[in-house]
Amino acid sequence: MNKLPWHTKLVLALVIFLPLYFMIAALGTKFGLWSWLTGLVAMTFTAGIWLVGIVAAVALVSLIIAIIKKPRNKLAMGVAGIGLLVPAGFAGLGAAAAGTGAENPIHDVSTDTADPPAFSLETMNARNESLSNPLSDYQTPLGEINMFEGTAPELAIKSHAQIINDTYANLSPLPLGGASKADAVAAVAAAMGNMGLSDIRSDVEAGRVEGVAETFWFGFKDDVVARVGDAEIDFRSVSRVGRSDLGANAERIAELRELVAQQIGQR
Repeated sequence: MNKLPWHTKLVLALVIFLPLYFMIAALGTKFGLWSWLTGLVAMTFTAGIWLVGIVAAVALVSLIIAIIKKPRNKLAMGVAGIGLLVPAGFAGLGAAAAGTGAENPIHDVSTDTADPPAFSLETMNARNESLSNPLSDYQTPLGEINMFEGTAPELAIKSHAQIINDTYANLSPLPLGGASKADAVAAVAAAMGNMGLSDIRSDVEAGRVEGVAETFWFGFKDDVVARVGDAEIDFRSVSRVGRSDLGANAERIAELRELVAQQIGQR
């Protein structure tokens, strides 16, 4: 280590620091050390982009020095190469996330776009206490919703219902078949538990099951509700913060639907 040039040691330190920085930004958000706007927007995207660029620039300079200076230090060249690959990897992840966000522009998804399942007062109070996104009317164009201000014109004219029907066409209610309402409620609650949801609450009389999903890194919470009707079960999953859910809510509904279908013998 002592034989390494100073610029190589700097690259090595930055390569170690970069993933630690993003972990701190995420876990600090999860454990309430700062808000999600600070952890995700300010630290991860804004400052993170600059940090990735700085690490790549320092690694590039180090590589050039290692190539030009005689005798060439192969270890220094290797560290510089890693110093270029690591930020490139983070940049690729960021670009992929941006692309996924563009493909999934909303954070509220339901199998019933005409009458999405409603949350209980308890869940709405929890959302209000955590300063969550307000629930949007599914028929209102995004351009008329404050949080979607600045949305591209071709998207602004579409409502949640249109976007869900276009983007998640495979999502559909689950037929009850011969299952009773009580059995279906129990099946949904069990499926939510198997998926790792917390704060699961069942109301057989209302035909409603609710739970809370939480992401590992940032600790973002999504509220999930299933409405058990006379003939079918509808599902809804809504993120508390952020504009795009990166497709997580639709994937969660699909998984929940499949698990419940297996338990009640339907498709």
